[in-house]
Amino acid sequence: MEFKITFLGTSGTVPTTERNPSSIFISFGGEKILFDCGEGTQRQMMRAKTGFGISSVFITHMHTDHFIGLFGLIESMSLNGRERPLHVYCPEPDFLRMLFRSFGYENLDFRIHVHGLEDGDFVKFRNFRVVAFETEHIVKSVGYALIEDSRYRFSPEKAKNLGIPPGPLYKRLAEGESVVFNGKTVRPEDVTDGVVRGRKVVYTGDTRPVGKIVEVAESADVLIHDSSFTSELSDWAEETKHSTALEAAELAKKASVKLLVLTHISARYSKDAAPLVDEAKKVFEDVIVAEDFLELSLDRNSFGKK
Repeated sequence: MEFKITFLGTSGTVPTTERNPSSIFISFGGEKILFDCGEGTQRQMMRAKTGFGISSVFITHMHTDHFIGLFGLIESMSLNGRERPLHVYCPEPDFLRMLFRSFGYENLDFRIHVHGLEDGDFVKFRNFRVVAFETEHIVKSVGYALIEDSRYRFSPEKAKNLGIPPGPLYKRLAEGESVVFNGKTVRPEDVTDGVVRGRKVVYTGDTRPVGKIVEVAESADVLIHDSSFTSELSDWAEETKHSTALEAAELAKKASVKLLVLTHISARYSKDAAPLVDEAKKVFEDVIVAEDFLELSLDRNSFGKK
């Protein structure tokens, strides 16, 4: 099952010629969602060829570099004849509803549903859930963990012993679907051997390096963490409630994640983010800096990057 992450915007508060404000596109299990939607996200989606067919947008906090792109995106959706409802999740729903009313969005041809999420709340999709967790920024903020449902490990040998021939029925059983063979229903648990843990991607948004992140990101496949500065600017990071690359790496190490992706990059490092990577690698080796249009493909055993 395809699981692809596309970074549409990776800059800090100020966009640069190399980096757009924050936005991450995820395509997984037939769903397409956004985490944050900074200025110009709809144009980034055009360049990345993701299409506008997203079902949901998850906003980490109500700073404009993380949500102002919603308005351009909604206009583009409307002009393209969208009819499917759009669900927007954020920690301050009343504020966003007020803005949408001011723009007259109740008169669009599609409905926009704004939902509030707080620490521990989650949204269930067919094959995964998105869980909100509290972070520490200068306004109310949350991060999000996308967690795939666990599944049984398919056993071809057990399927063969039941007389089921290799082919489409194997695929359906491996994906957790019951099938009928020779008049009998075969359930996935009849032809499985153990349980496979679902994949997990954690996105912090803007935050200080709080212990909650370690808890949520435990054994995550990918941790996408605020990394606005190097430690030379640690005082500024603390004052503005951001994180340094070193702090992000220390959390990644404590949480035993597979890959750390640094994002929300200050304009200071827009042309050369090597200092951030160098600092993070002092404590955590498996780290990269997100660039606009970076794509990560997650299978169950390894990562592909292009």
